[in-house]
Amino acid sequence: MSIQSNNLKTESSTALPIHVQDLTKKYGEMFALDSVNLDVKSGEFLTLLGPSGSGKTTLLMAIAGFNRPDSGSIRFGDEEVILKPPHKRDVGMVFQSYALFPHMTVAENIAFPLKLRGVSAAETAERVATALKTVQLDGLGDRDIEQLSGGQKQRVALARAFVFRPRILLMDEPLSALDKKLREQMQIELKHLHEQLGVTTVYVTHDQREALTMSDRIVVINKGQLTQIGTPNDIYNHPANAFVADFIGESTMLPLTHDGSGSLYFEDNLIKTNYKTSDAKEWSLVIRPERLTVVKDGQYDPEKTIVFSGVIREFIFQGETAFAMMSVNDKYTLSFRFGTDASSWQNALKPGDLISLGLNRSDVIVIPGGREL
Repeated sequence: MSIQSNNLKTESSTALPIHVQDLTKKYGEMFALDSVNLDVKSGEFLTLLGPSGSGKTTLLMAIAGFNRPDSGSIRFGDEEVILKPPHKRDVGMVFQSYALFPHMTVAENIAFPLKLRGVSAAETAERVATALKTVQLDGLGDRDIEQLSGGQKQRVALARAFVFRPRILLMDEPLSALDKKLREQMQIELKHLHEQLGVTTVYVTHDQREALTMSDRIVVINKGQLTQIGTPNDIYNHPANAFVADFIGESTMLPLTHDGSGSLYFEDNLIKTNYKTSDAKEWSLVIRPERLTVVKDGQYDPEKTIVFSGVIREFIFQGETAFAMMSVNDKYTLSFRFGTDASSWQNALKPGDLISLGLNRSDVIVIPGGREL
């Protein structure tokens, strides 16, 4: 699929920002949303990311109008919409199940929101044709929905969501039913589609790689609260706490001690100096496995590199990369990942081998607290 140029673009000047203030939703004694505050910029692609039950879909459905919060405010631009029914909020919506009408053709499904809005037959035909071309389904307008593949159904759902030129587009895990290869392809295509349409987009997923690939900003949600908001780079390289560090990407967390003068240590290894301790009683070193390199025969600069030594316990070949786990001091497990060049000596590593791994001090990530269980 390759997104085509089209005339369905929502101009950035008319794309609406979303303002969520003090939004709360309870189910019994459980907070699905706990005083949530969030501003989505006009024309932004913002992803709500979190595990199952974190509150991300509850927040999306509140914005769409499909559930009623117990308290709080939701504004589209300057307009309060908290009491508006879904069909009057004028948002495009793509559901996880696509929610296509099986008794309608592809073209009829896409035309449905235009029919509801009283758009003329001639303009409807023109917009549907343009939408079909945009999602590379031109020529399939007369086909029945059940004749389509999963990827084609997903494109029909997308076309139906943007054909009426909404200023806000909401998507609830629309790629989760696709196989891995098609899902990764569609992530890029959705990103390109957003760039062309210019519509404010809120996207829900539990897939951290999907969020990193597509988003302008990511909102990490846990237990009904917004844990961190930032760009993919910020979220990955500067996690705010153990939950974010553990949930976004692969990571190892090692406990640190503070000597009282601003220096943090792992065992006898100096990790960081001049660290502002805040009020935390615990600190952790977050290590991304792809940022570790094998150190041989003491060939490293201790001012630039932190070295961990131990014994390989697991070695797993995964195609383009290999993943290994090393035991450090018989107390901690350190994971590392490296490319599998056919000529690389690292491919011969095996459980039981002694090895030293280096971490560049510029890649040090320190967070307050320890790993959440």
